[in-house]
Amino acid sequence: MRLKKATIEDYEYIIAFYDDATDRTPDMERFARWKKGLHPTIDGIRVYIEEGSMYLYREKNVIVGAMAVTMYQGEDYHAIEWSQQVADDKVAVIHILAVSPDCQGKGIGSEMVREAINLAKENGIQTIRLDALASNTPAHRIYERLGFEYRGKQHLYAENTGWTDFYFFEYNDRTSVAKHVL
Repeated sequence: MRLKKATIEDYEYIIAFYDDATDRTPDMERFARWKKGLHPTIDGIRVYIEEGSMYLYREKNVIVGAMAVTMYQGEDYHAIEWSQQVADDKVAVIHILAVSPDCQGKGIGSEMVREAINLAKENGIQTIRLDALASNTPAHRIYERLGFEYRGKQHLYAENTGWTDFYFFEYNDRTSVAKHVL
């Protein structure tokens, strides 16, 4: 597994990574609409690190991918009609997945999602979910190709976008996360 849990010593490097990804990712304003300081936030990244949910993908000791994988879902996920109803602490959720602009298109993001599925399995999680802006159609295609199904949308407020639609996805390999092996 190339995905490793981040530590607080990685904090400044992670902030620099996300700033760079936000600045240099083609069409960021059109699709994901991340903005430095607003999303992802430095406080949010710190929380993910401190709770053990922040993961890094490195090549030659350089961060080329990062994401948070929580082993719980928040209240925003309750309004969606999921394929299976499970307790919040039996759901893994992928957040703030980014790949360095220098490495995009090489399958790193897909590999990170597959490793997140394995992390969920190792933690006894019953399902894995995520959300993405409705405008982030490239991400939707990647998630669907990896076995995620669109389950619904919500109109939510985010600091970087204002009120906008978010699409929610759930992993479904026609068996279960617990049986998923790469």
